[in-house]
Amino acid sequence: MDIRKIMALCAGLIMTAAAAGCGGSGDGEGAASKAADDSFEATENVEVAVTDKVDAIPEGAENTLVYLGVSDLNPTRANPEKSTELTLFEEKGGAIEWQQTTYFERFDKLATALLSKQDIPDMTNYEWLSFPAHVCNEMHQPIDPIVDFTDPLWADVADDAEQYSLAGKHYVAPLRYEASSMMCYNHEYIENEGLDDPYEMYLEGEWNWDSWQKIMKEYVDGGDERYGINGFFRQHITQQTGKTLVNYNMETNEFSSNLNDPDIEAAQKMLYELQKSNMILNGWIGGARDAFNQGCLFYAMGDWAYSGNNSPTDEDDWRIVPMPEYPKNPQKITTSDMKAFMWVMGSEKNDAMKCWLDCCRVTYTDPEYQETNKLKFMENNPNWTDEMYQVKMDAVSDDRYMIYDYCFGLSAATGDPNSFDGNSCLTDVLYNHASEEDEEGGQSTWAQVREKYSATIDSEIKEVNERVKAVK
Repeated sequence: MDIRKIMALCAGLIMTAAAAGCGGSGDGEGAASKAADDSFEATENVEVAVTDKVDAIPEGAENTLVYLGVSDLNPTRANPEKSTELTLFEEKGGAIEWQQTTYFERFDKLATALLSKQDIPDMTNYEWLSFPAHVCNEMHQPIDPIVDFTDPLWADVADDAEQYSLAGKHYVAPLRYEASSMMCYNHEYIENEGLDDPYEMYLEGEWNWDSWQKIMKEYVDGGDERYGINGFFRQHITQQTGKTLVNYNMETNEFSSNLNDPDIEAAQKMLYELQKSNMILNGWIGGARDAFNQGCLFYAMGDWAYSGNNSPTDEDDWRIVPMPEYPKNPQKITTSDMKAFMWVMGSEKNDAMKCWLDCCRVTYTDPEYQETNKLKFMENNPNWTDEMYQVKMDAVSDDRYMIYDYCFGLSAATGDPNSFDGNSCLTDVLYNHASEEDEEGGQSTWAQVREKYSATIDSEIKEVNERVKAVK
């Protein structure tokens, strides 16, 4: 292990929690997603079936995985629901030991453990900086000894796993995906204004940028103090083009800038005009209900913000739709949060780690367990409709491309808020700045934003390409 890499990482990897900022993944551990409290109760009438699709941990092998994370994978008083995957893992002889950390200290704690060679965990959550930044810093090891992507259990994500490979070695085993943001809306507003229903348009294949803008304009023009949208959507709208700020060539293991792409420019120009037209309610408002109460038609966020303790009540009529499609791109796109666990460098618990990953994967892919997970979700969210849940699942169905921008994972300079302004990382700024106002009320164009930061992106890409060459 290159100690200098770990020491360099220790110097600057405390990240700021933000509702829709950098450091995201499918772990649900961001500050804004901690909505659980003691009012949440575990389901008691949903049985988890035993499976023979996962081998038990061999007798005599180490069976307890140490997990470094912000929240426990085991049931707690605040979150008493035992996950299906943990139930299966325990049945196969496994156990999870939680090594507690804070959101702000999680990367430093791992780097310190590796540097001191003490209290090294076996696994952590996959996060945007995990690849390539943390892999290049030798914080994680390849999963090839424990995951066979030709196995039917893993074959469906084999191509996805290639996106997270260096020098022919795989570092991430995708377990499942969630839409990092969808559009929730109050259907009562739609009915009262006589607007076209976005959900019906989605079913008819007509939910795109044009219909989205038309509905927002009609709504905003129909009254005072109204807004079209609030939340986490700029990155997602841009990525409906199928393009990202940074590209990765898996054959050459090289990253390259894509800031001059015309489709990205088209998206940013459209978002710029939405801000100019006062369609956007900027800033952190809270959950869906808070946004609706401030006259907002659409609230864009992950489903954590309108489920659980943020779920609709008996009196509410909420609906959700995926992000509207880019009319020029026939491919269905989802900006996804990927759920995965990183195997920490130095862990030798191959059997337990393999069993845990297999349990997670079968839980998320086997139809029987998918139904179990749905029953648990619907019992805890009784005012979600079947249609809402279907949209949630449609957003991560096989006919959608799960897009990811490597710009978030290049380095602390592009993916760490502390390395930029303490609130947003550079990648966030690139996506957001052309559709936000500064403190003086000014608004930059995409061309201005691109010109301001292109040299920084080019420099970071050059550096990471050199570091990737050193990965063996």
